[in-house]
Amino acid sequence: MYSPPGVKTKHNDFPIPDRMRAWVLGDPGQLSFTEKPVPVPKKAEVLVRIDAVAICATDLEIIYHGPPASIQGGLPFNKNFTPGHEYMGRVVALGPGVDEYQIGQRVAVEIHAGCGQCKRCREGMYTSCHNYGLNYGDVDKGHRANGFTTDGGFCEYQVNNINTLVSIADEMSDEEGTLVVTAGTAMYALTELGGLVAGESVCVTGPGPIGLMAAAVAKALGAHPVILTGTRDNRLEIGRQLGADAVVNIRKTPDVVAEVKRLNGGKGVDYVVECSAATGAVNDAVRMVNRGGRVCLAAFAHEDVPVDVAHIVRNNIYLYGIRGEGKSATHRAEAFMRQKRFDATKIHTHTFPLDDLPTAIRYAKDRVEDAIKVVVKANMGAAQKEAAE
Repeated sequence: MYSPPGVKTKHNDFPIPDRMRAWVLGDPGQLSFTEKPVPVPKKAEVLVRIDAVAICATDLEIIYHGPPASIQGGLPFNKNFTPGHEYMGRVVALGPGVDEYQIGQRVAVEIHAGCGQCKRCREGMYTSCHNYGLNYGDVDKGHRANGFTTDGGFCEYQVNNINTLVSIADEMSDEEGTLVVTAGTAMYALTELGGLVAGESVCVTGPGPIGLMAAAVAKALGAHPVILTGTRDNRLEIGRQLGADAVVNIRKTPDVVAEVKRLNGGKGVDYVVECSAATGAVNDAVRMVNRGGRVCLAAFAHEDVPVDVAHIVRNNIYLYGIRGEGKSATHRAEAFMRQKRFDATKIHTHTFPLDDLPTAIRYAKDRVEDAIKVVVKANMGAAQKEAAE
C-alpha cells in the first residue's frame, strides 16, 4: 500500500497502488506500455490521479523528434521518460505542509512550475524560467515542466506543484477538463497582446486546437470582428460556432491579407494570433495588422521562417512569442469555461483508453476522421470503450 512518510492520503476513498501503468518513450516514435512506481509528492506538491489526458501537437513533436523536451540535458529518447502534459484528474495525496487543496478535488494542470527564484519567475513569467531543463533529477531546485523536463501524463498518477493546479467544476466533463490548458494558452496569447481586446479587431491564423480556442477567447473578451483563417472548412465552421465573426479558407482565397482587410472595413486588424506554423504565416500576419498592430506567435515553426523586418520596422509592428500558458492565464480561461462563455468541447472529437495510446496518437497525427483534440482516459467504462472502437 502506498504510504510515503509525511504524505497525506485517504485510502478508503482513493486507494493508491505502489505501482502504476505508464507509457515510456524509447526510440523516436516508439512507446512501450510498462509499469513505474507511483511518484511521491514533496513540499508544495500533490499527487494527481490522472483521469484524462489530451494529445497536443507538441506531444507529437516530442515523441517523434525530441524537442522541446529536455531530459538529462538532451533528447528524451530511451531515458524512461513519460510524455504527455494536457491532463486533468483528482488530487489523491498531499505532500508535506500542503493545505491549499483537498484530497478528492478535481483539477486541471498547467505544465510549467518555475523555479521561483530566477528573474523571469519573480516577474510571473514562469513559462520562461531560466532554469528550464537544467535541473533534471534535482526537482527540489524548483523548475519542472511535466511532459517536457519531467515525467508527464500518459500514465495513471503524476506529481504536480500546487502552483500548476487549476480547480475545475464538478459539472465539467473529464474531456473538457483537459482543454482548460489549451484555452489557457489562447488566453495567454491575448494577455501578452494587451489583455483588453474588447472592441478591437483580431485575426487568428490556423484553426488547430489553440487557434480555435483563441477565436473563442477573443470573442468572449469582446473582440470584434474576430476573423479565423485556415485550410479546412469543417474546422472553420467549428470556429464560427465558437464565436468567429468571419472565416477565410486560404485555399479558396487568392489574397488572404486583402480578404482579412476587406472583412475589417478595408484596414488591417489590431491583433493577429498566429497558430498555423506555416512558413509564410509570419509575413502574412505582419501585413494583416494595421500600423502599430501586434502579432503573437503561438506555434512552433518546423523550419527557418523568412520575415520582412523592414515592413515590421517601418510600420511599428510588435511581435510576441509565447510559450505555453503563462501568467496564470489558465485560471482565467477556466473561469470563462465554468461560466459557459464558450463551449470548448466542440474541439474534442475522439476518446480512447490509455492502453490504446498508439491508436489515439495515430488519429491525432494523421487527423483520422477529421480528429482535432484526441483524449485518452485511464479508466474508461465498457460503454465508453465500445463507443471509441
